[in-house]
Amino acid sequence: MTANISQNLLDWYDKHARDLPWRNPPGASLPNDPAWPYRVWLSEVMLQQTTVAAVKPYFVKFTETWPDIAALAAASDEEIMAAWAGLGYYSRARNLAKCARDVASRGGFPRTEEELRELPGLGAYTAAAIAAIAFGERAVVVDANVERVVARLFGIEDPLPVARKAIRERTDAITPARRAGDFAQAMMDLGSTICSGKAPRCLLCPLSLACEGRKAGEPERLPVKPPKKAKLERTGTAYWIERDDHVWLVTREGTGMLGGMRALPDDGWTARKDGSGEPPLSGEWENVGAVRHTFTHAHLTLSVERNANEAAPSGSGEWWPIECLEDAGLPTLFAKAARLALAKD
Repeated sequence: MTANISQNLLDWYDKHARDLPWRNPPGASLPNDPAWPYRVWLSEVMLQQTTVAAVKPYFVKFTETWPDIAALAAASDEEIMAAWAGLGYYSRARNLAKCARDVASRGGFPRTEEELRELPGLGAYTAAAIAAIAFGERAVVVDANVERVVARLFGIEDPLPVARKAIRERTDAITPARRAGDFAQAMMDLGSTICSGKAPRCLLCPLSLACEGRKAGEPERLPVKPPKKAKLERTGTAYWIERDDHVWLVTREGTGMLGGMRALPDDGWTARKDGSGEPPLSGEWENVGAVRHTFTHAHLTLSVERNANEAAPSGSGEWWPIECLEDAGLPTLFAKAARLALAKD
């Protein structure tokens, strides 16, 4: 049965694989290109908790700017963070820079899961995916799409996260020794395009005859998920300080929310606490409205205050030309705040 499942899925993938800029054609030999593992690694890091549609332009931009691991390793943190701006989950960008330098110092990527796990920012899934896709190693690759497919295929009733042990064991059982990378990507494609969360298209699924979830009549019920926790509500203030067609930008601390990113100064809000409401300098301030943004663990309502006296704040920062503000690499939250401030002119 397991051999049939693997072969049916690979046959389907050969015909229906998504055409993605970081992907090798189905069934093709691994590229004889030193940059191939780099492209696989970069795509997998970008795709963590992010959609394919959102990642595509960033992947193209990164690989045009830094075509291999040595080029990325030579880039500054500021350049990498600015290029990443808008993609979210900024700890990935910080780890990207660390990992690039680590790999460059080694002379290239290691091949095995165990060695890949030693690199900054690579967890079990990412290490397995790179080993399988970049190097053809047999590895058990389990992301959210694979969890959904396997839970339905084998009718795994235990709720997440308890079910993950059984899901991994079942995935291991059907992962072939040959074409492990294609198999992993086939599972991801199946989960993304056919075995979707709310409306699985079972009539088009190459595994439908073997699927216990379909036989039970409620495949969309699996995997069983725990109830979502309500997100916290937080408030804060961002400050637009303008002088001679320049705006004052700061660089946030290297760790924590939006760490290492250029931003407008703010009042110290975090996902755990509201901001203090204290501006970075005295004088008159004009409230121009508020923006709303959602993080992993909290919703934030950020008021935007604009300075009316053109004074320079204390502390480190830089005057950035407003006409070149898009080049600053502001994260989405502060890009929203900047657009709001500029719209009031």
